[in-house]
Amino acid sequence: MRFTFHSLTGAFLLGLALFPSFLQASSPHPLEVQIDRLVEALEGKRVGLLTNPTGVDSELRLIADRLHEHPDVDLVAFFAPEHGIRGDRQAGAHEQDFTDPATGIIVYSLYGPRRAPTAEQLADLDVVVYDIQDVGARFYTYVWTMTHAMEACAAHDKEFVVFDRPNPIGLNRVEGAPNDFDAGLIGRKWDDAPFGLATRHGMTAGEVATLVNEEWMSPKVDLTVVKVPGLTRSMSFADTGYPWVFPSPNMPTLDTSTVYPWTCVFEGGNISEGRGTTRPFELFGAPWIDGAVLADALNDLDLPGCRFRPAWFRPTFSTHSGSLCGGVQLHVTDADAFRPVETGLHALKTVLELYPEETTVQSFSSRLMGVEDLHTRILTEDVDTIVQEWEENLEAFMEVRARHLLYTEDGNDGWMTQ
Repeated sequence: MRFTFHSLTGAFLLGLALFPSFLQASSPHPLEVQIDRLVEALEGKRVGLLTNPTGVDSELRLIADRLHEHPDVDLVAFFAPEHGIRGDRQAGAHEQDFTDPATGIIVYSLYGPRRAPTAEQLADLDVVVYDIQDVGARFYTYVWTMTHAMEACAAHDKEFVVFDRPNPIGLNRVEGAPNDFDAGLIGRKWDDAPFGLATRHGMTAGEVATLVNEEWMSPKVDLTVVKVPGLTRSMSFADTGYPWVFPSPNMPTLDTSTVYPWTCVFEGGNISEGRGTTRPFELFGAPWIDGAVLADALNDLDLPGCRFRPAWFRPTFSTHSGSLCGGVQLHVTDADAFRPVETGLHALKTVLELYPEETTVQSFSSRLMGVEDLHTRILTEDVDTIVQEWEENLEAFMEVRARHLLYTEDGNDGWMTQ
């Protein structure tokens, strides 16, 4: 076979084209690098792991199994948040303590009467690790279970490690009222703090832990955050290459997390927010609603980044289970422009105006949204007035938040904080 100049040049150029791909393919996944760093931080220590099915590696294997099998890590106990360590419990359902049949390790529930590890449970541990995928909304309970565990560790001189993960709805968008009252596992506020987190806080779990520890906790815990390698504030979840495992039964997709902050306002009343359908939090409605009329009214508001499609659905459980509901499906057309919290308030206001006799709103909506008496004020006040009222607290929260951000735009900020 004879090689010509052109064939050799072509092969050389082809090799150059493939070289970056080869490097990329042979480089370890950022999640694997992060796991190596976690193991380094845990070597020789007795470990308790607060986790659920989202605690996976790049091959979707549970990090719990890897820690259990690692010769230099002594995994002693599991702690389970809302929805259980297997993620099989519906919202609000409690799980009892049990022994994991696969590993023989005890699982302690932290959702229910007990919100934090007890002194007895911590006695045989050196460190508690938190590894759960969050969704970036204040009323998602996992980060608050994390803070209760942090306080318990601080009280008993135990270390606390956050294995950080990306925020699926982004790190640059902040929206909604920083709650100025304590709402428990849907929004803690410490007594001496002027407010808690904004509804859409734009932080990772590691950043939330750092802020809470430095600003509001006393005593402080010995905190380490094992950071996401290379994460920048402008990255989307897809950009990170991290796998998506749905973190709770009604959070099946990334699309669900995007819209989640908008329909939770309906949980405090008699409107279905789509639980019991294949598109939870994208759909909302009720048996007395005409979907076409509601969609027209919402689209006439020209809310940024979204459109509404008339929809009919029959929930298999939760509000209006088994009943045909008319309503809408929210379609996000521009994720950067979409403002889910304000969109949810406009949607609730519109339903109340169209169906004032049939629609009810309860005080739970006020707790969810961090706005005192929202359930009564929304009946008589316009949305802009309510939004303007929280702007001063939001600006103050942004100043506090800025002091504890662990990720920058260039990503060159180290791999662990202590």
